[in-house]
Amino acid sequence: MTGIWVWLLASLGIILVGCDLFTNGVEWAGKKLNLGEGAVGSVLAAVGTCLPETLIAVLAIVFGSKAGAGGVGIGIGAILGAPLMLSTLAFFITGAAVIGFSIAGIRTTEMRVNHAVLGRDLKYFFVVFSFAALASFLPSRAWNYWAAGTLVTLYVVYIRLTFADKSGADTAEEISPLHFFRRAAKPPLWLVIVQSLTGVGILVVGAHLFVGQLTLVGAATRVPLLVLSLIITPIATELPEKFNSILWVRQRKDTLALGNISGAMVFQSSIPPAIGLVFTPWDLNPQAIACVVVALGSAGVAYAEMTWRKRLSPYSLLLGGLFYVVYLVWVLAA
Repeated sequence: MTGIWVWLLASLGIILVGCDLFTNGVEWAGKKLNLGEGAVGSVLAAVGTCLPETLIAVLAIVFGSKAGAGGVGIGIGAILGAPLMLSTLAFFITGAAVIGFSIAGIRTTEMRVNHAVLGRDLKYFFVVFSFAALASFLPSRAWNYWAAGTLVTLYVVYIRLTFADKSGADTAEEISPLHFFRRAAKPPLWLVIVQSLTGVGILVVGAHLFVGQLTLVGAATRVPLLVLSLIITPIATELPEKFNSILWVRQRKDTLALGNISGAMVFQSSIPPAIGLVFTPWDLNPQAIACVVVALGSAGVAYAEMTWRKRLSPYSLLLGGLFYVVYLVWVLAA
């Protein structure tokens, strides 16, 4: 077991390196392409850091369909577990980071968030994740294909709206020099892209290594398959979003920090479920349906504060941790 824990720590270090390269690169990409904060955080950063968990879900479904229902179950668990982790644990960690950095005197607890960007993300999340869950009650495979196409279409519309929003473009906030080109203030676009892709590659390697070691831990401790697929695997694969958001929160780039999470929520609740609808029976059990309800409830708290109080505080984000603990206790008891 000692070797497993050593590799777990090593994979965590790899993920941190990848996050640093990727966040720095994607900020420069947004600046070079004159993109708004929503496009940078909710699309570029979100999709890039979604790759590890999406790949795991797809591989589990494809190879699981040949090996039996177990692999398909892991794939569906990873698909539904990702939005759950993002809307609960990732929100909690972001809120805790804001409070922690304020105690350290690095920033204040006031969050400067573009409500239009985050509000659009959350509204799309409510629609697509609810639709994905309701699709489990469709009567035939033909309807599953229609539902999958609808989810993909909704995500395409979301991308178009996000890229059309230029709010936050040409921001005056200072960006750290590109790690691959620190000797000059204006790095070339091709090098920005190379660094961003390198960061994504390192994230994929680190996340897969982390998941592999966690799987060994699960086997050694006899963790049930449902817990592994719905909880443990998403915790590991969502690490990039969490670390990216912590890095941005420290710099008071709150829209990028939360957009990275909320944009990943939209992607994870539309594209992977579309894949699941096509390649699996998509029969969701009570634990899976409860996962969707908890995720929507946690995201609803943040949206309600933005709507009614016209602000977002780290304390409402902390409630995501409560939603996660309640669900975890219920699943373990069940």
